[in-house]
Amino acid sequence: MLGGCGGWPTANQACSGYVIEHDGFRLLVDPGYATMPRLLDLMTPDEVDAVFVTHGHPDHCADLNPLLRARAMRDDPSAPLPVYALPGALDAVLALDRPQTLDSAYDLREFNAGDHFDIGPFFAWTRMLPHFTPNAGLRLEQGGRILAYTGDTGPSPEVVELARGADLFLAEATHADEVPADSREHLTSADQAGRQARQAAVGRLLLTHLWPGSDVELARARAGAEYDGEIAIATPGLNTDV
Repeated sequence: MLGGCGGWPTANQACSGYVIEHDGFRLLVDPGYATMPRLLDLMTPDEVDAVFVTHGHPDHCADLNPLLRARAMRDDPSAPLPVYALPGALDAVLALDRPQTLDSAYDLREFNAGDHFDIGPFFAWTRMLPHFTPNAGLRLEQGGRILAYTGDTGPSPEVVELARGADLFLAEATHADEVPADSREHLTSADQAGRQARQAAVGRLLLTHLWPGSDVELARARAGAEYDGEIAIATPGLNTDV
């Protein structure tokens, strides 16, 4: 885990950012605010093999810019980095530099939610989930093991289908307790995440995207009231096998 903070980073926690590795292939998922320094503790910029972005909010993609800069603005530029995203999701972050500055640093591979495709050794299956902006939930399969990740989403039967039977369910739980009325269709609480984990019969639940200052033990308890499996909280440096 590079981070799991929702909205903005704190002094001790970057926003959403996850490295998923198999047989030396490194997939970076959602390089949000402040994930780049954490990434550099683990690898060099050219050791990232692909990037997947669930949606265009900057707490999920802002640090794609410094990653591409670090790959392009060197004496021996890296090969173009495959970047997977929904159409238009990265327009803003890719426009941060002068035109053409980073064009050679990435290979943008836009997809539509619902598409299936390979990313290195992983089979990726996507599904549109409800959020303030288009958001693609991600299901990765490799060697019979399954990781499901919501990005940001409101509660929906689509989330349960995305996570069905997953070994690890990485679930947004922005609010430890009740979601405010103006966000109930677009964000998830910890108890809702726990309920979805139970309904999907997942192996383990990993809560992420908690709002800065959230009571993490309250979030764990609320999720645990709905789901009786193993529950963890996404924190920087957390490593887990799927």
